Amino acid sequence: MKYFKHTLVASALALAGLAAQADMTVGVTVSATGPAASLGIPEKNTIELMPKQIGNQKVNYIVLDDASDTTTAVTNARKLITEHKVDVLIGSTVTPNSLAMIDVAAESSTPMISMAASARIVEPVTDPKRKWVFKTPQNDIMMAVAIAQHMAANGVKSVGFIGFADAYGEGWLQEFQKAAGIKQLNIVATERYNRSDTSVTGQVLKLVSARPDAILIAGSGTPAALPQKALKERGFAGKIYQTHGVANNDFLRVGGKDVEGTLLPAGPMLVAAQLPAGHPVKKSATDYVTAYEVKFGKGSVSTFGGHAWDAGLLMQAAATEALKKAQPGTPAFRAALRDALEQVKDLPGAHGVFNMSPTDHAGLDQRGRVMVTISNGTWKYLSE
Repeated sequence: MKYFKHTLVASALALAGLAAQADMTVGVTVSATGPAASLGIPEKNTIELMPKQIGNQKVNYIVLDDASDTTTAVTNARKLITEHKVDVLIGSTVTPNSLAMIDVAAESSTPMISMAASARIVEPVTDPKRKWVFKTPQNDIMMAVAIAQHMAANGVKSVGFIGFADAYGEGWLQEFQKAAGIKQLNIVATERYNRSDTSVTGQVLKLVSARPDAILIAGSGTPAALPQKALKERGFAGKIYQTHGVANNDFLRVGGKDVEGTLLPAGPMLVAAQLPAGHPVKKSATDYVTAYEVKFGKGSVSTFGGHAWDAGLLMQAAATEALKKAQPGTPAFRAALRDALEQVKDLPGAHGVFNMSPTDHAGLDQRGRVMVTISNGTWKYLSE
């Protein structure tokens, strides 16, 4: 009888071990505190909306905060892989952190889905390290072209540029220079500032003295409001453009009346309710807005949470296929998940329709952006 009891206990433990081993584990690192918190908090909230089960497979999520710090993002990624044995990484929030995590994902052969925008995160896709890396936000060049088109169509001939002094600002300057060249826009001044700066008076004085028709601010989150407030203080009367990195309500709150009239490209979900009935993303974007606001309150949704939602949709679609080939917790499953991510087709998300391929690890086309303006303290869709 004693032997039988031991056998039962051993069997129960073995079954428990198999069950635990069979769970799929998703590791997430977001910038829920620090300068990028206004981006990272809605991303963190959105993880709570992701599926707890895919098919018959239980899914566990482990969420860490990298405090908008690159070193911490790398530490988090290593911890998620070595201690928690995650099957996929989601993160991080901003470009510098995501770029720094690529080596960790590649070394461990773990698929990674970034929620940051720069194309440098996934390009060149022929880089063996980037074989494991995907991202959900629109590429900067897609948004830069939208801005340049709007400028040209509205009489802008000369442009001043001010952006973050990091990979985000550098990437945007490179892409906007390409788009401006196509539309024959003259970039007359370029300036930089740090995300944590509290004054940009010197840079703004140089921009205003160049007398551009318009100024593009390449920042993200609430720190992007700083140059715009300074421009208003100095009486700049030209058009002011921002990137999709500011598309949340915290930017509206911090910018106040100084950001009225701002023009920017954004993911369709920012104005989901205003999209034409036949827009290809209206339903999928509205689904996310509804799910988020039911849990976190009306008016609380932001486009950055939408990037996390899309990461979850991609992960779910790929996991459904990978589970047919291997068990979670194994190198074979991670490899199958990576391969399946690369084969996702016609998946409508909050920000567009995803079509991944071996040469495109972002997967969005022009259906993934609209032009908007800020009017009476809210976002307004601009038909094109």
